[in-house]
Amino acid sequence: MAKNGPIILLEHDEDDQLIMKKALQEIGVDNEIKIFDRSEDVIAYLMSTQDKPFIILSDVHLPGIDGIELKRRIIENDLLRKKSIPFVFFTTTARMEEVDNAYKMMVQGYFEKEDHMKNMKASLRLIIDYWMLCKHPNVG
Repeated sequence: MAKNGPIILLEHDEDDQLIMKKALQEIGVDNEIKIFDRSEDVIAYLMSTQDKPFIILSDVHLPGIDGIELKRRIIENDLLRKKSIPFVFFTTTARMEEVDNAYKMMVQGYFEKEDHMKNMKASLRLIIDYWMLCKHPNVG
């Protein structure tokens, strides 16, 4: 994780992609925002890039490989696990079963998307600020 590295935003809904990108920009996040709509594309990117992503913000419900399965694949791949990229779910639902499964996969946070832009920005600000201050093995 590099504090100035790109933010990986994994969201299949184009409207949500735009809203989240706008929210991140409005709270003053300067990091590049890389938007993906499929987990497979995130895996391919992470396997091939020299970038040191700051964080992965992922939806749970995705076409193909869902967010929890993506996190499992990251944990099970030595190269990806060693990148130590914080992985946080930012999703529309927070069913207890999903939350439990996410934490079994060692996710670093599970947040429900807020309906109002002001509340969404507050949640994203909290997540970004936490990881900016957090000591981490791959800070660079």
